[in-house]
Amino acid sequence: MRRFSQRNSLVTLSDINITPLLDLAFVLLIIFIITTPLLEQGLNLKLPTGEVIDNKKVDPRDVRTVDVSQQGLYVIDRRQLSVAQLAGQLSDEHRRNPRLVVYIRADKKCPWDYVATLVDTLELKGVDQISFRTSPHSK
Repeated sequence: MRRFSQRNSLVTLSDINITPLLDLAFVLLIIFIITTPLLEQGLNLKLPTGEVIDNKKVDPRDVRTVDVSQQGLYVIDRRQLSVAQLAGQLSDEHRRNPRLVVYIRADKKCPWDYVATLVDTLELKGVDQISFRTSPHSK
């Protein structure tokens, strides 16, 4: 009859199988990779194409993105607002943070009146750092 010492039993207990932990980590990583791009956009827009590459280094905390749809809907942070409400909110944020930059993402088939109204209202409220977002040319 063979006897087992305590030393051998401790050795076998010290081996921890980390395969399930790695599987869980990879599943979570895949979930985050898939869901992150969905969190950034408010509306499903077809942006006009552009040539200029944006090389300015802007702190993401200083950027607010406004989506303008073909129907004239203004969306910021997944909330639909009127132009007056939107301008009031962005004006308040601009007073607290003078480096605020407003990105305007307008659908390429959006009537220009909607975008012009937004820009005019923002400028009247003192928000003057505005950037129009485009999608790059496909090659």
